[in-house]
Amino acid sequence: MAGRDARRRRREAGMVTAETAVVLPVLLVVLAGAVAAVTVLAAHLRCVDAAREGARAAARGEDEAVVVALARRAAPGGAEVTVGAGAEEVVVRVAVEVEPLGPAPLRVPVVAEAVAVREPGG
Repeated sequence: MAGRDARRRRREAGMVTAETAVVLPVLLVVLAGAVAAVTVLAAHLRCVDAAREGARAAARGEDEAVVVALARRAAPGGAEVTVGAGAEEVVVRVAVEVEPLGPAPLRVPVVAEAVAVREPGG
């Protein structure tokens, strides 16, 4: 009886190893996806903040070069900032391509816009 239990335990230990070998790659893919999602979300939040910062400055009547500089300072690296001005409002758009998995050939475009009404005398 003792020999049977020992053999069964060894066989079950082998099954656990096989199950781990199958599940581990799936867990790594899920982890990489979660990291990529967090990276893209963080870049989007930075673009939103940068667009808002630029729109506030433009609404106050700041020069376009100052608006672009303020927005670029808050945006992720390599972001493109554009300023559109109407009679009553200004629109600032911040766009960047994010590589959420580092050297992997995956690029995700992230865009944010903010609109602000011009302040009187601005």
